[in-house]
Order: sequence, then structure tokens, then C-alpha cells
Amino acid sequence: MHGGFQRLAELADMAPAQDRRQTARRLLAYLTERRGQLLLAMVFVVLGTAGQALGPLVLQRVTNQLVDVSAAAVPLSARLVDLRLSMAMLLGVYVLGLLGFMVQVYLIGTMGQEVLGIMRQQIFDKVQRLSMRFFDQHEAGDVMSRLVNDTDVIGNFLTQGAMQSVGALLGLVMILIVMFVSNWRLALLTCLVIPPMVLLTQFISSRARDRYRVARETVGEVSSNLQEDLGGIREAQAFARTDRNLERFSRANAANRDANVSATAVSSAFSPAAELLSAVATAIVLGAGGYLVVQGQASVGTIAAFVLWVGNFFRPIQQLSAVYTQAQAALAGAERVFDLLDERIELEDAPDAVALGQIRGDVRFDNVSFGYDPERPVLKGLSMDIAAGTTVALVGETGAGKTTVANLLQRFYDVQAGAVTVDGHDLRSVTARSLRRQMGVVPQEPFLFSGSVAGNIRYGCPDASDEEVRAAAEAVGADAIIMALPEGYDTELGERGGGLSIGQRQLIALARAALVDPRILILDEATANIDTRTERILQAGLEKLLHGRTSLVIAHRLSTIRHADKVVVLENGTMIESGSHEELLAKGGRYAELYQRQFGDAEALPA
Repeated sequence: MHGGFQRLAELADMAPAQDRRQTARRLLAYLTERRGQLLLAMVFVVLGTAGQALGPLVLQRVTNQLVDVSAAAVPLSARLVDLRLSMAMLLGVYVLGLLGFMVQVYLIGTMGQEVLGIMRQQIFDKVQRLSMRFFDQHEAGDVMSRLVNDTDVIGNFLTQGAMQSVGALLGLVMILIVMFVSNWRLALLTCLVIPPMVLLTQFISSRARDRYRVARETVGEVSSNLQEDLGGIREAQAFARTDRNLERFSRANAANRDANVSATAVSSAFSPAAELLSAVATAIVLGAGGYLVVQGQASVGTIAAFVLWVGNFFRPIQQLSAVYTQAQAALAGAERVFDLLDERIELEDAPDAVALGQIRGDVRFDNVSFGYDPERPVLKGLSMDIAAGTTVALVGETGAGKTTVANLLQRFYDVQAGAVTVDGHDLRSVTARSLRRQMGVVPQEPFLFSGSVAGNIRYGCPDASDEEVRAAAEAVGADAIIMALPEGYDTELGERGGGLSIGQRQLIALARAALVDPRILILDEATANIDTRTERILQAGLEKLLHGRTSLVIAHRLSTIRHADKVVVLENGTMIESGSHEELLAKGGRYAELYQRQFGDAEALPA
């Protein structure tokens, strides 16, 4: 299993899936990786199709026995024995075909589900390794649609359509062979309908392909709208936006409906056309066959067999038309999946990256320039040092670059110029995992997962004991608040911590960071959403949490950073002031202006 996954991972690194044939090859490669299962399934596919081809041949013999007037001289007992033998052969052929069909469905279904599981695992693994820039540019709902909806369509094709098409093609070949063996003249006449069938397939294929691609894209838009609107349902109701959201979702839903209707309308034209050609072929067989019977060049049994063969001949073609619909949808979905799997990972570890051991926590920004859009820099030549074990506060107006500094320190993005170092190591030269395992982060809007409070706190340390979890909560003053919940630490939370106040969620997030025992702690507006009473509870815990750690504190509420070792003021991506709280107030510069704006006369307030 592991070797197969490695091989599939290599297939995922092939050139982007722009060419339709290449997409088909990559998709079918998921099946060919299971050659043993595939060959066994093929054996039963052959058995299943043999029933369709050989059944009419046995029926031909039975019919001739019944209508052969020359056999009247043969004793009745002998004729009955011969007839029973033929009927047993007929029954055996059809039982064999049924058995082959049942086993192939089981084998192919099992194989398809295994492939589907590996494909989803690949997508999830890739998503976990993509940079933040990817998620800045792609909606979460669309990514989810590729993981769920597109793979479902692919799974339907792999578990049903792919081998069904192989069986149908084998059936066509077998039927053609026995038809030519039985009567080559009637077989040639039957083949007259094949060229129109090929032209029909090409005509429909060229028109359905793009329609299915649009259908897969529009279902991604539906998922994106649904995910966004459900996530923002509180805001939608608060701002009386529900009607507008309904209109927007209705447009996306209608676009998806129209795209699917258009695709289905084109592909569904194949089946009635195939039925028409089947009727034409049957008429040809009956007309020409009757003439050949009169001329003594064919038997009645042969005509009966050919009528069945024509039906069996077009049944695989109709199956192929249904498979064709599945294949077009699957290829459209596969293009979207492979586009995601081919997405370049911007922040992979360098080949010679080293794993960081225990760090001290000396941080340096050395002439750093960066912009989420390279043409619009956020940081411009920023240089600053954060000594190990000290607390540095970043302040400035919204958009000054404070959160960007935190993002670069966690290496969610790489700098475009300059360098960010920890203990003298350029972050681009160390493994991201070894860096982030020694960091704790508390964002302004903490994300809590469905599950217990204790499970959320130990998110970064899954093996932490209950005692360690509680000690982390006590360290930040969260224990009393958690114990006041209905089931304390075992209280089950809804999505994103539903049922808790913002302050409660923030305290749990702080406890989560404390449990990691990080060398570098980043607090990104961590107290911005906490009320004054909760903030007082938190301050004592924060002093313990910050002690001895390198801490980067981003805050608009300047009262929370009075005791920082150094305050750095950012403006337009550059550092314009730095110093202690008292020094910057005394200087009367930009920091003093920001402080006065919040509290009035800075000199009248204790520092």
C-alpha cells in the first residue's frame, strides 16, 4: 500500500493537467497501480461478456434443432437428449456470464473505493503543505468541492464506468467475432451502422466536453457560496443580508443547474440515436437474413441468433454512451483535482534544510522587504532585533505591517528581500516543522475546533495529560472560567467554539499556547476582544506566560504593552520609533500621539 502511494505521489508531480489525453492517462494510472486486482477483474469481465456473445450461438443451435425438418428421421429420444444438452449449455453460458458480472462489480467497486481514498488523501496532504498565499487566492469552498464533489464524480467513473467500458468493448469484439464466424455476409451488413456511430460519438464528444468542465467549476462556486454564507450567518442576519445572500446563492445554483442541464442534454442525445441505429441494424438483419434463408445461405437459427447479437451489440454501445457521460464529468473533475495536485508549493523546505534544536529565541529582521502582491510592498527594508527572553510590542495604524511581521516570523511567507533569522539561522535554511514546534501563536480571532475544551487546549500537544492541560489553563487564568462550563474541561464545543463568548475562546487559545511551552510566543491582538474584567484576569497569567520567552506582542490597546521590554512603532512598513514605553512617551513622537489618542493627556496618566 505504501509503495503504491509513493508511486501515485510521483504521478501527481507530472506536468499540469491541461491536455485531455494526459488527464485521462493520469486518471487511469490510479487503476493500473493495482495490476493484480485489475487482472483478476478483467478475468471476470471476460466471463461476463462471454455470456452475451456465446448465448445466441447456443440459441442458434437450439432453434435449428427445433425447425430442422430433416431431423424427423432421428428418434425422438435422441432429439430430446440433444435438446436437453443444448438447453443445459445455454443455461450454463448465462449463469457463467451472471457470475462474472457479479464478481467484477465487487472487485471493481472495492478497487475504486481504495483509489478514491488515496486520491482524497493526496489532495488533503497537498492542501496541508500549500502556502498561505494559495489560501489568500482560493476560496475554501472551492477547495472543499474538489476534495468532495470532484472526487465523488471521479469515484463513480472508476468504480462503475472504467471497467464497464472495458467490458463493453470486449463484448463488442466478441460479438463481432462470433457474428463473422456464424455468417460473414450478415456480419458485414450489421457493421454498416458502425461508421455513423463513430461520427455520432465524435460529434457529441466535442460539444459535451466543455460543458462538463463548466459544470464542475460552477459546483465549486456553489460550495464556496454555501461555505461562506454559513460561516457568516450571524453577520448576515445582523445586517439583514439574508435576502441578498439568497439571491447570490440562487444565481450560483442556477448557473450550476444550467451547466448540468446543458451537459446532460448533449450527452443524452447519444442513447436515442443508438436506439435508432439498433432498429436500423435489426431491420437489415431481418430483411437480408430472410433473403439468405430463402436462398439457402442461412438458417432460421442464424437469423434468430443475429437478432439477439444486434441487441447485444448495441447494448454495450448504449453502456458506452452512459459511461461516456460519466467519463466527461470525471475528466472535468480530474482536471480540477490535478490542477490542485500540480499547484506549486512555495514554501517547501530547502534540500539542505536543517532541523532546529532547542532555540534560545534571538530574532532578527535584517533589511526585510515583503508584499503579498510583490508590486505593492507591505514591509520596506525593516530591520529590528528581538533579544532572547524579551518582549517586543509592535504598534501602529491598521495596515502598518504588524501582522505581516508575525506571518514572516512563522514563515507563512518568504521574504522578497533581506532575511529573518532565529539564533542566526535564516528561516529559509531550517525545516518549518522544527521552527513552528517551538512557537506559540494566539491570533486575534482564535479558531476552536469541534470537540472538548481539553481537546482544544492539547491541540498542539496531543499527548499532554489532564494535569498538564489544567496547569496550562491555570497559568493564563482560564481554569475558573472553564470549570464554570457545564462539564468543565469535558464540555463539547460546537464549530469554531460555538456557545462560548469571545473572551472565553481567547482564554482557551491562550491556554493552548501555554501548553506548547514555546520559546517564541506571538500574541496578535490577543486581548483585543476581551472585556476589561477578563483582561485583568488575563494580565497576571500573561506575565507568567511571557516570562523567559521571546515574545512578539501586536496590540492596538496600548495599555496592555506598558511593561514590554521594547516598543516598536511601524508606519507604512518601516520602523519609525523604538524604545521602552516610558522613553517613547517622553520623546513625544508618534507613539505618544497614539497613546494620547487612546487615553487623552498622556502626561496625566501613570506610565
